[in-house]
Amino acid sequence: MTSISEDHVKVHFRMDVDEDGWPPASVESLWAVDLGDGTVRLVNIPWFARGVASDDIIRVEVDEEGVRWAMETVQASENCTIRLIVLKDGGSIPARQSVLEDFRRLGTTGEGIEQYRMVALDIPPDADLPRIRKLLEHGESKEWWHWEEGCVTAAWRAGATG
Repeated sequence: MTSISEDHVKVHFRMDVDEDGWPPASVESLWAVDLGDGTVRLVNIPWFARGVASDDIIRVEVDEEGVRWAMETVQASENCTIRLIVLKDGGSIPARQSVLEDFRRLGTTGEGIEQYRMVALDIPPDADLPRIRKLLEHGESKEWWHWEEGCVTAAWRAGATG
């Protein structure tokens, strides 16, 4: 994650919670840089919000309490957000760190969260998308993790058929 400075603001995303209670909150707050024109650029990886990735430009509306609410993506960054629930070793800190290291070698960045045994990956467009997908599928077949696409690009989807 980018280091947070005083020009960073929180932007809030409303989320639909399913019948199983997932995601575990109806709002996710992400750090962003206020671009001064009613838009922000996201600077961290979404844990739960769907359809957005780091560096996306998002139009926001500010409510009467000064809270910035995400409206729509104005410009997509071409980054992908992939989330994993780590099963190996019960999702321990070393297991999550190992997952992050494995994917970092393929050009991603990411972070882990203990409470949900999760790892969120930020995959830039120049990362090795075919190898990342192959590793995701291999790890799932070995029951090391479950994974989902939080936000993907045309380039990612093109690799799904190849």
